[in-house]
Amino acid sequence: MITRKRLATGACALLVALTAALLPTSAAADEPAKESPKVELVLDVSGSMRAKDVDGKSRMSAAKEAFNEVLDAVPEEVRLGIRTLGADYPGNDRKRGCKDTRQLYPVGPLDRTEAKTAVATLAPTGWTPIGPALLGAADDLGTDGATKRIVLITDGEDTCAPLDPCQVAREIAAKGIHLVIDTLGLVPDAKTRRQLTCIAEATGGTYTSVHHTEELSRRVRQLVDRAADPVVTPVATEGTRQCADAPQLKPGLYTDRETFGEHRWYKVDLLPGQELRASVSISADRAVNDDYGVLLRAVTRSGREIVRGSEAGDGRTDVISTGLRYPKPETDDADEDGDGKPAAETVCLQVSNSFSAPPAVKTTPGMPIELSVDIVDGPSGASDVASFGLGRGWWLLGALVLAGFLAGLIWGWLSRWRVAVWRTH
Repeated sequence: MITRKRLATGACALLVALTAALLPTSAAADEPAKESPKVELVLDVSGSMRAKDVDGKSRMSAAKEAFNEVLDAVPEEVRLGIRTLGADYPGNDRKRGCKDTRQLYPVGPLDRTEAKTAVATLAPTGWTPIGPALLGAADDLGTDGATKRIVLITDGEDTCAPLDPCQVAREIAAKGIHLVIDTLGLVPDAKTRRQLTCIAEATGGTYTSVHHTEELSRRVRQLVDRAADPVVTPVATEGTRQCADAPQLKPGLYTDRETFGEHRWYKVDLLPGQELRASVSISADRAVNDDYGVLLRAVTRSGREIVRGSEAGDGRTDVISTGLRYPKPETDDADEDGDGKPAAETVCLQVSNSFSAPPAVKTTPGMPIELSVDIVDGPSGASDVASFGLGRGWWLLGALVLAGFLAGLIWGWLSRWRVAVWRTH
């Protein structure tokens, strides 16, 4: 005879079993925890940031707008901080002005609302102590084994020499603390460009000239993403004029050169359930004509376009970038090779540009290309499905519905049995 206690016990056991089946187990439970990457954004808040020459608004307004977009997109694993320079002292005392740098938001897990609120309070104020700000940022990031990145955004050169910021960057690099400094110049002049390039090159970072809000936001997001998934030293490769004989690329960072108006091809193999993420940056390392663009296409070997990314611009630029994502669907029986394993698809990547040069500018060698390739488990093909996601298709939703149906059925059975027992007494 089934008692109420036994029935209730069976119902609980069924629900526990279903819950255990739905929750994923961690295959890497015994692996040592990897230190989270750290990024500190260093923002120039000096008086010159009042200039209204970025999309019709002040440089400060453009920086705030870009920061809001960047903060929304920071990967969860990144520990991010914000430091300012020239934000507090408006006077003429050089000694005080050259100490005007402080940490606005501490390096750690990001509270997006709090960080945005802190940035919103900033107003262009004082000096441009880049060297002291870099030293402060390096201290903020610490000396542990995590990968560390400083992203410096400024509109002018340092005003606190003889503390040369380029020499400061060299000293930071010499400490061997895995710290890279990237610099972005807002509407920079030639002297600012030279100084920021020197700072970046001293630590293996990059320099970018920025003239528009969208450019600033996009480039900072790229640098923060790179900190989250750092790539080893770039590998030199050489694209071809057709996909058939293009070099085969694995996940990593690659460098090449492309002449004006050229198309270059590369190949990547992609398994079912994987997602290809690729991006390309072309550096205009010489004078170019206005109106230009860069195109990145993913194409099948038969020539059918899968997806593309493109970016266009005009006026002076140093780097123009674009990217794409292609998730390959899960396999079916027709996609298996002779061994019964899923067959890889060869994806052809085409990099093209529409740069042109004034008559007096040499077009050889070609312009530097940086091509990033990454392959990850696709949203519907990952083996480690998130606990509350839909997992592979709709199986998780179906399982939850089934669990609810069975629980309701058992509860109704229990209720009817209790009523029947009550009526007999």
